[in-house]
Amino acid sequence: MKDRTAAALNLRGATRYIDDLPVPADCLQAAVKLSESARGRILGIDASAALALDPSVRVITAGDVPGINQIGFAVPDEPLLPEREWEYWGQPLVLVLAATRSLARKAAALVEVSGEPLPAVFDAREAAAARQFIFPAQTINSGDVEAAFASCAYVVSGRVDSGGQEHVYLETQGAYAEIREGGKAFVISSTQGPTGVQRAVAQALGLPMSAVEVEARRLGGAFGGKEDQASTWGALAALGAWVSGKPVKLYLDRRVHMRATGKRHPYSTDFRIGADAEGRILAFEATYYQNSGCTCDLSPAIMARTVLHATGAYKVPNVKVTGYMCRTNLPSFTAFRGFGAPQAFFVIEAAIDALARAMGADRAVLQRKNLYREGDATYVGMPIVRGRAEEAFDRLTEKLAWKEYRVDIDAFNASHSMEKKGAAILPICFGISFTKRSMNQAGALVHVYQDGSVLVSTGAIEMGQQVSRKLARVAARTLGLPEARVAVERTTTLTVANTVPTAASTGSDLNGMAASIACRKIRDRLIAKAAAMLGEPPERVGIAEGIVTVSGAPSRLGWDELVAAANQDRIDLSAHGFYATPGLTYDPATGRGTPFAYYVYGAACVTVRLDLLRATYRLESATIVHDAGTILDEAVDRGQIEGALAQGLGWTLLEDLRFGPDGRLLADTLSTYKLPDLDFMPKAMDIEFLPPMDNPSAPFNSKAVGEPPLQYGIAAYFALLDAVRAAKPDAGTVYDVPFIPEKVEALLDGRRPC
Repeated sequence: MKDRTAAALNLRGATRYIDDLPVPADCLQAAVKLSESARGRILGIDASAALALDPSVRVITAGDVPGINQIGFAVPDEPLLPEREWEYWGQPLVLVLAATRSLARKAAALVEVSGEPLPAVFDAREAAAARQFIFPAQTINSGDVEAAFASCAYVVSGRVDSGGQEHVYLETQGAYAEIREGGKAFVISSTQGPTGVQRAVAQALGLPMSAVEVEARRLGGAFGGKEDQASTWGALAALGAWVSGKPVKLYLDRRVHMRATGKRHPYSTDFRIGADAEGRILAFEATYYQNSGCTCDLSPAIMARTVLHATGAYKVPNVKVTGYMCRTNLPSFTAFRGFGAPQAFFVIEAAIDALARAMGADRAVLQRKNLYREGDATYVGMPIVRGRAEEAFDRLTEKLAWKEYRVDIDAFNASHSMEKKGAAILPICFGISFTKRSMNQAGALVHVYQDGSVLVSTGAIEMGQQVSRKLARVAARTLGLPEARVAVERTTTLTVANTVPTAASTGSDLNGMAASIACRKIRDRLIAKAAAMLGEPPERVGIAEGIVTVSGAPSRLGWDELVAAANQDRIDLSAHGFYATPGLTYDPATGRGTPFAYYVYGAACVTVRLDLLRATYRLESATIVHDAGTILDEAVDRGQIEGALAQGLGWTLLEDLRFGPDGRLLADTLSTYKLPDLDFMPKAMDIEFLPPMDNPSAPFNSKAVGEPPLQYGIAAYFALLDAVRAAKPDAGTVYDVPFIPEKVEALLDGRRPC
């Protein structure tokens, strides 16, 4: 435990998050007044009752914003505080400050906003019919789809729906802000993207970005929800500090947080798929209707990943996919682990399921027949290099003894009239990189101090995924030191500028590569110095475990002595490293190129046991074979896979994010929003890693692990569907997640789920 300081602090409950940090005695607490209908025109704001509550109360409206009242950057459609209209139920309308948090919340409740109701729309297809789009549609057209469909022996079509999902990180959105000497703003934000918060604060306050410092120490979870949307709360806290002249803390309670913030995008999709008589998929077409919510946010980037993962792990020579980003009067949906890929994976797997039904074929056989192979190219022209889709699938089926496994399930189903089992396999091929090329960059600053200790600063945000541990390991291995000699510093825009969010599973890759570049610069300087001290040519000199080596053998020179000598000789012991992912050539206008640095592969099987009387189910087992390249830290990667699987299972089977007919969020507390717990998780879980393989795009041939495994949870949907069909072979099929018991009961009863 001595080399895992952060873990020890967490176990003792000593880790400090934003709401644990001490604040100055004059710090004001902030609260927000939320809208109470889906859309309306602001006619007036009466703050008299709130102001009469206590002398410390201050009510701040859009008119108090000193800079530009706009934090939407892809599209300028997101005012920090609305000036004329509100656009969803739960939108912050007014910022209220007071001496205490309870007082601020009481005062916010007393603010009266009068308004005129306006028409609202909540369904993506309705918005599309009315041409309410937040961004131009995205289309990829590869091959000749219509000619291919004409030659197919089998063609099936259908509809797929997937619901949203609440992030439910432990730490809600929050920020602390103060205005320092010279009118500079300092913000501590619970954000995955400090530069995004810095930009929003600078614009709202009318400051240059150089006059705004944003610090992110650590997050109590994020899962994408703090990538873009943390900017609102950081900018509001900074606005409060600017207007009041005092430090301000804004920290949301769970109910306000759930009402006011975005979630995973719901999708509704039409598909068509065609295959030849042997089951080779020849053509695939899909139209995705993304419910984007009321502002642009990250919806275009999320849709980009959807259309780039349209065929999942399968080679399809003719593809046409179109994504519409539909503006509705719901909270602006935002990044969530998987970032548009889970919605795409669910659609292609549903299409293959429908195709297998039409052909009377085994779904797993169709899956295996159409997997990407080494040397293939995707429908956008990216070559499959070091492809492992078949390897993962075959290892999984071998591990399960799949044919015998199915025989055992069939035997169970034949002998149990009130219970049925189902199982399904799901392969993945998940691209790693931001879909926006310019974001694939990172910087790092590394210091070696006179005593030989090392400090690494990057743009990576620690949010429970242990990126700091991986960065420490990368730096230690690059320098040739024990890990205990390396510390990773909190992220601040003063140390590393122009950071990209810690997202898209690139945190360890981009920042690790930048840190290794900086460390190599310092190592090269030290090796040159050591070579001079030992009278050896530099090419024979190395450093391992803190000892200088000559031709691999330990020398008389240690790390501390070498560092001290280098410092005396005025050798620079600091370095900045910068990394930009090479080889990214994708052109969204043509839909051709190489959008990703590499792919992560894997396959999972989930087995479900269904109680026909109650329409409830238990997850019996999950077996996973996963490609992690050359693993940097197996314990961390294994934990990430388990956590991602839990979120995927929650999305497909459990988490029912519902809005009322008036647009109000119905489940706005953790007592009404159902989450996976230990009892819900599979009783048996087996995770096996594929053998190590080269991956020059990431530190020490590792691979990203954060998002790809979430897709494995989709297997549970098809396993449960398999169990339903075992009970009622003629049950209608509605591809709709989450597959909650009410929907299962409707299928078993011969009704269409609503």
